Amino acid sequence: MNAPPSVVTVGAFDGVHLGHRAVLEANAALARRLGLASVLVTFEPHPLEVVRPAAAPPRLTPGDEQLEALATTPLDRVVVLRFDAALAALAPERFVDEVLRARWGMRALVVGHDHALGAGRAGDVATLRRLGLARGFAVEVVPPVEVGGVRCGSSRVREAVAAADFEAARGLLGRPYAVNGTVGRGDGRGRELGVPTINLAGIHPRKLLPPDGVYAVRVEWAGGTAGGMMNQGPRPTFGGTARILEAHLFGVEADLYGQRVRVTWVRRLRDVARFASAEALVAQLAVDRAQALAALGAQERKDT
Repeated sequence: MNAPPSVVTVGAFDGVHLGHRAVLEANAALARRLGLASVLVTFEPHPLEVVRPAAAPPRLTPGDEQLEALATTPLDRVVVLRFDAALAALAPERFVDEVLRARWGMRALVVGHDHALGAGRAGDVATLRRLGLARGFAVEVVPPVEVGGVRCGSSRVREAVAAADFEAARGLLGRPYAVNGTVGRGDGRGRELGVPTINLAGIHPRKLLPPDGVYAVRVEWAGGTAGGMMNQGPRPTFGGTARILEAHLFGVEADLYGQRVRVTWVRRLRDVARFASAEALVAQLAVDRAQALAALGAQERKDT
């Protein structure tokens, strides 16, 4: 494969958080100085899902969510390699020679301070520097990024999302935490209650969701954006036990069935609860609406 000479970064990059962005921006800056292409080589599925499935965490940006986040970086190219047992077994030397150099024309490698590649993560920074000297490619190591005294990493973002601390997650990601899905058909119960909803389907099964509850959210689709409130979890008032994500959009009457949407969590309002009657639920939904509007207004003022 005759790939153009390039500056390469390699890794899972789940979340594409500010630490990741620092590495990718360093890659692009070096590529510009050298007159080369800037390339990220990443993997699907996440390597831990292959080498240690029991230890693999839920993902912050699975599938198209990762590609959307990477599209906002200055990279020239993103390469997604299928990660399987054969790739996992490659020693660092073979991965560098047969994948990065032979397939992507690597002339320089940019990595984070704690990066390691190859079987058993044997290709740490010291090993990569040694390989670079032997094979004639440069190795640039990017220091960690701290946000508010906290080292930025995917595990930190996961902790914030698991605690429904969306402000902390946003600070580490550099953007709000969100989920992509497709609007599917529901049972119409929300409309019967006077609170029509969109039901999210097609969410990646490995996506990390915050704890079930009722949330203030912002929803985007090809034709617009709106604030809303979302129930995430079961619907115990009507005997439902399955987890669903259904959002009521404020001021939107359009039928969004089949459209791809992005839902951003803004603030947790309350736990999922069982109500004694549909009337009691409707009364609570009015309270939820007022709280969601207040939360959305506060976030909008903070963003401007």
